[in-house]
Amino acid sequence: MKRFVLFVFLFLYNLGYAQTISTYEKPPVFKDCDTMAVEQLKSCFNFTLNSFIYENFKVPQIVKDQSYNGDVQILFEVTNTGKFKIIYADAIYDELKTESKRVFDLLPEIAPATYNGNPTFTQYSLSIAIPLTQPVKEDSPSHLVLNDTQKDSLNATLSDELDKLESELKPYEDLEYASQLNIPFTHSYYARFDAEMNAIGTNSHTGAKPFIYSDVARYYDIKAEHKSLEKDTDTWLGRKTFNEHLVEIQGKDYWFTVDPILDLQLGKDTSSDIGSTWNNTRGIFLQAGIGKRFNFTTSVYESQGRFADYFNAYAESLRAFGPDPAIIPGRGIAKGFKENAYDYPVAEAYLSYTPADFLNVQFGHGKNFIGDGYRSLLQSDVASPYPFLKLNTTFWKIKYTSTWMWLKDVRPEVVVDKAFLTKYMANHYLSWNVNKRLNIGLFESVIWEDSNGRGFDVNYLNPIIFFRAIEFQTGQGAGNAILGLSSKYKWNNKVNLYGQFILDEFSLSDVTGGNKSWKNKFGFQVGAKYFNAFKVDNLLLQAEYNQVRPYTYSHNTQTLNYAHFNQPMAHLWGANFREFVLIGRYNYKRWFGDAKMIIGQRGLDYNTDDDSFSYGGDIYRNYNDRQADTGIIIGQGNKTNSFMAELQAGYVLNPTTNLKIFTNILYRDYNPDAVNATTVRNGTLWFNLGIRTDLFNWYNDF
Repeated sequence: MKRFVLFVFLFLYNLGYAQTISTYEKPPVFKDCDTMAVEQLKSCFNFTLNSFIYENFKVPQIVKDQSYNGDVQILFEVTNTGKFKIIYADAIYDELKTESKRVFDLLPEIAPATYNGNPTFTQYSLSIAIPLTQPVKEDSPSHLVLNDTQKDSLNATLSDELDKLESELKPYEDLEYASQLNIPFTHSYYARFDAEMNAIGTNSHTGAKPFIYSDVARYYDIKAEHKSLEKDTDTWLGRKTFNEHLVEIQGKDYWFTVDPILDLQLGKDTSSDIGSTWNNTRGIFLQAGIGKRFNFTTSVYESQGRFADYFNAYAESLRAFGPDPAIIPGRGIAKGFKENAYDYPVAEAYLSYTPADFLNVQFGHGKNFIGDGYRSLLQSDVASPYPFLKLNTTFWKIKYTSTWMWLKDVRPEVVVDKAFLTKYMANHYLSWNVNKRLNIGLFESVIWEDSNGRGFDVNYLNPIIFFRAIEFQTGQGAGNAILGLSSKYKWNNKVNLYGQFILDEFSLSDVTGGNKSWKNKFGFQVGAKYFNAFKVDNLLLQAEYNQVRPYTYSHNTQTLNYAHFNQPMAHLWGANFREFVLIGRYNYKRWFGDAKMIIGQRGLDYNTDDDSFSYGGDIYRNYNDRQADTGIIIGQGNKTNSFMAELQAGYVLNPTTNLKIFTNILYRDYNPDAVNATTVRNGTLWFNLGIRTDLFNWYNDF
């Protein structure tokens, strides 16, 4: 196989330079050949080289003992300074390859080849016959007679193109930090520059995430932060482990980095009988830039894992059509793996192009988030990745984001020919900095499917239009439109207030009637962030309240609900809930700590044979299955109170790749009024420790 690869390489190389060979002026010249005519130089070079090898090559004893007959294949180069350099050697015995390198190291420097009068490198292939055969000159000094394995084996390839590419390489200058790539979105990492992005008077727009490096660079120097955290190490392994990307390449108009992805965890769910919990993720993460305006990245994950019982039960409740037992929340479909474990591969990638300073276009497979809080009622990143096209337009005090998404309904009842049903989602988000303190955001979204064979409806391609009007024009049952409002007020440079309001359906007469109609489908969020709390640098405290009324995000055409891969596209809990979230985050140099507490109340369905009503929490239920038209309240149905607290602490091994070691402990108390097959009381204490390349948010608070 190696010889085949070598043959193909040489064949393509020589084919590509056929024209060059005919035009170069002079091959390399040994000292003993420099008085000969030009037309004799090639023969003299061949004979001198082969003679040197014959005189100096010592066949290893192990080769002699085996009475071996064969050859050593050599690909070598004479550099533009006249030095011999082996590029590739192939032989059955490693001792032959070692001896070949020793002999080539003995060769003297010679006059290099010239092309158009300038020194250049040449590459040759050579076959050394074993046993050795002495080269023989013919009568004509311009001709060299070689043995059968040597004849025509020296093929010169002349070009300085690869040399030029090599000479253009330079030390990597951390170009990612000024690029149009997204900063991988995790709440804990974004907390590092949240205060600077939200200072009074900044014209930043923090509602649409993930952020682009070049946007954040205006307010916070991530590169300088990482440099300040560098460890003093002189070894390659030390630099790659603690400070740098594994691979860093930069040329004249391009750059790229390559890193391994790890998420290795070991833990214990004290309420479970299945032994330890664990996760084993390996992958690769590539970032690249071509020119100044085009970037792309890809991350590929191969994962197996077994989680706490409540997490496994939720994953299996999301199960898609087909033989696979679960969907890992936020990741994707999982196959069964060994005993009580899952195998769940994931791939994400996108292209980012900035044709003008005011416009960035992204096309890829991933997630998006809208909001300033821990949760989002407009669009969150709790669902599995999906294909998307996104336009970010920034001018004056406005940022306008248009996103088109291709989603999947994976329930068995909508599968056709074993293929998941495709539906489409489009949204607009306009962020306006009204003044130095106040930001207002307007949001609209619509979901539709391929009804009447319309596919991706071009009516929704217009990035500047009101979706509700289009929905009306294309048929009132043809789509599901949602409206939203966000706001943020900078109380001072330490305190930010933020909020969201989501409106799925609204009836003024029912609101003023005071009868708590099911039609009043809306929700809201209010929150506050306290930066450098209590004069402690890098301490962030956050409090947030969310509530969503029953039947919000659902539809009478179930495929038009606000969901993807059996997971909500907004809040993790769907609808019919209220929730209070308290978060603290702290970092000191490479050390970090996070604390989170969530208190919530939800209204679930009873899921029993004698009660088939929808109580408004499951957004995959048809809202026409509701149990009443009026008297609709949050928490109706199987009222479930929940409490969750989580502590995490760790150390960032490599700030450049966000590789960290960590340990965390989670306590969860889940207490429904009625227990059934799908809703059980659960008290969980889950310990974990591990090492992770932190590139996305894990949500385990369902």
